[in-house]
Amino acid sequence: MPEAVTKPLLQRMLNRALHSAARSLPGSVSLRPALHRFRGVAVGRKVFIGDEVYLENEFPECIEIGDFSEIGLRTVILAHLRGPGRVVIGRNVWIGPCCLIASANGRTLTIGDGAVIAGACVITADVAERAFIKASVAAPAGVAQVPLATSTYQQFLLGLRPIRNREAPQPPNPRDESANGKA
Repeated sequence: MPEAVTKPLLQRMLNRALHSAARSLPGSVSLRPALHRFRGVAVGRKVFIGDEVYLENEFPECIEIGDFSEIGLRTVILAHLRGPGRVVIGRNVWIGPCCLIASANGRTLTIGDGAVIAGACVITADVAERAFIKASVAAPAGVAQVPLATSTYQQFLLGLRPIRNREAPQPPNPRDESANGKA
């Protein structure tokens, strides 16, 4: 079961109001970063926060964004799964639109200085300094024998059964001319 949030209700309501304003009001380098700072997010200098960026609702104090970083529109950054974790984004990091960055209970996910994360990436592990990360084509990776909705994250992980390579659909090879109708 999820960990109960023990913060006062009024604080939680104010946090959500500020979060809604930060997601929709203009001011990607001024008002939005300021509103997130009021919520408790550690936002560095000259940070760009795009439209509809979702920065951790229940534990904003678990997010840190380094100086001169940019976060693309509709990116979601979560710092909790069954309890608070932490997300630390270094300096000069560029995060493309529609990314999901998530840390779990008790874990710190770090994105190194100067890293570039292309749009639509899912980040659940540390990213090295100056690494370029691009999204791959979605494909099945395993079979969940224990539903996450009714278990802990650890139980879910223990219940995963990997799919062998021959079971998984293979992405088309761009060098295969027959796949392009040129055979």
